[in-house]
Amino acid sequence: MDKEALLKKYQLHREDSGSVPVQVILLTEEINRLVQHLQKHKKDYDSKLGLLKMVSKRRKFLSYLQRKDNKTYHSLVSDLGLRR
Repeated sequence: MDKEALLKKYQLHREDSGSVPVQVILLTEEINRLVQHLQKHKKDYDSKLGLLKMVSKRRKFLSYLQRKDNKTYHSLVSDLGLRR
């Protein structure tokens, strides 16, 4: 699925940018963009550090979501194609 369709599916309201599923989607998009950047620029260590911080933040959001709303968690993980 593309980013816009996922956002429409998981947003609580039209202007929602802070709920946990929406933050996971936005972090995943940024992570994917950074991974492509790092494939071209292997020695960009600052971006690599930022990538690791984003992955950690996403993992924390996903752990929270799994505890609070397991159904949404499983749906989100399958839609994003994450290995969890």
